[in-house]
Amino acid sequence: MTRLTILAALAALSFAGAAHAQERSRDYLTPTTTEVCLDVGGATLPVVCKVPASRLDKREDICSCPQGMRTKVAVCAPGQAAPGETVSLNAARREAARDGSLIGDLFQGKPICVAPRG
Repeated sequence: MTRLTILAALAALSFAGAAHAQERSRDYLTPTTTEVCLDVGGATLPVVCKVPASRLDKREDICSCPQGMRTKVAVCAPGQAAPGETVSLNAARREAARDGSLIGDLFQGKPICVAPRG
């Protein structure tokens, strides 16, 4: 009886470990930061990113800016929306991007982020 209880407990732990590993691997494939290109006024320009040929893997290997300044920015969390493109957002991005990053910067009390790549 004791042996059966121990085996059942070990089986339950192995299933829980597998579920945790799968969740962790999904998180690994979903980036939390990306790159954008900003012009001198803070407006976004097209960015060129090399990405894996997978619909599941959303990571970006290398991003470059044919024009503008390459700037690191956070990817919006689930349920969070990217701020709308406005002149005031451009001005806020211009000031905040002086250090090369928009991570942790706010616009109207909300984080500056971009929509995840779909």
